[in-house]
Amino acid sequence: MERTALFPGSFDPFTAGHLNILRRALSIFDKVVVAAGINQDKRGFFDMDSRLEIIRQATKGMSGVVIVKYDSLTVDLCRELGIRHIVRGVRNMLDFENERAIADANRLIAPEIETIIIPTAQEFAHISSSAVRDILRHKGDTSLFLPEGVKLPNP
Repeated sequence: MERTALFPGSFDPFTAGHLNILRRALSIFDKVVVAAGINQDKRGFFDMDSRLEIIRQATKGMSGVVIVKYDSLTVDLCRELGIRHIVRGVRNMLDFENERAIADANRLIAPEIETIIIPTAQEFAHISSSAVRDILRHKGDTSLFLPEGVKLPNP
């Protein structure tokens, strides 16, 4: 039986930290669906097509990765795809508290779906999509924050 997990996020953009979580999730699951979602609380820096292309570049050659976009509750997407596990990455305690609250809410809505929280490896803990966007706004070099080989489109 194939074990599949959903790795949801806005991924605006997908960073080296996201890739670290994805690789580690693939050591647990046979397949991981990377789901780029529209977060109504965040104004997108990159459009959805650009975000999906960045994820494709970052995961090129990786087996077991499926990329989708969605605009629904994460648990509804899990149910639609027949997925029973959500993978989330955390960089610090603030992230953990936020992700725990989301996991608790998801468990109330969909008790059959379990959230797995994976701490980001220490060397990636300082990387956030917001930091990458700020560096981009100021015409800085983002290469240390992005997966190798990723070329960012103009936002």
